[in-house]
Amino acid sequence: MATHVPSHVAPQTVLTTLYDFPTLEPLRFLTYPSTHLYLPPRKDLLYRAVVFEGDASRQGTASTKWRTEVHGSGRKIRPQKGSGKARLGDKKSPMLRGGGRAFGPKPRDFSTDLPKKMYDIAWRTALSYRYRRGELIVVDSLNIGGKEGGKMWIKEVFGRLGWGQGHRRSTIISSLQDAEEKVGIFSGLEDAEEEGRALLVDDVDVKDLLKTGRLVVEKRALDWMLKMHQSDLVRRTRRG
Repeated sequence: MATHVPSHVAPQTVLTTLYDFPTLEPLRFLTYPSTHLYLPPRKDLLYRAVVFEGDASRQGTASTKWRTEVHGSGRKIRPQKGSGKARLGDKKSPMLRGGGRAFGPKPRDFSTDLPKKMYDIAWRTALSYRYRRGELIVVDSLNIGGKEGGKMWIKEVFGRLGWGQGHRRSTIISSLQDAEEKVGIFSGLEDAEEEGRALLVDDVDVKDLLKTGRLVVEKRALDWMLKMHQSDLVRRTRRG
């Protein structure tokens, strides 16, 4: 794994190859700032970002009734003394079947806070981690038209490129443009989940960037992700 490079030594820009899909023929080099694709590994930031996303996705809708919310009489089931049995209150007691739930869950918000700038750094750190390991594959377009796609096509292409089940699967990230031209990829990976997964760029989280063996990203999708997650790099101008 690559080690941290001091800022005075680290390159200002990095190169990555743009490929054709599905032939994977090199088309040209792309240049990106090192602040986008060459950040040092930060496990602490990645951990906080993944926890932040997981907490935000929790529904928090579990709900139980406390004894005051259970329908029924409040009269004591038996006298306090004289029966030779343990003391017992009304039938809504948590100790009885059909009674309330003691300290049960109530609807709550599980989401936690994470500064936007810290989250954006985690995003680019995840992409940088993939780039440093050679697991970030940028393709010109995922448009394959209506004639291609499907489970067998996915298996053939992924097997030929070494992207499939035997190579830790792959995550395909598509831009939002020309969605109808990419239906074959999405439907094929739905039927062949063992080969990988396909996501639209606005459905991607930091956790998705770290899951499978490699990322196959459409150039427009990569540019969109970097644009949306660079708040720490944008300087605010003072007014007045």
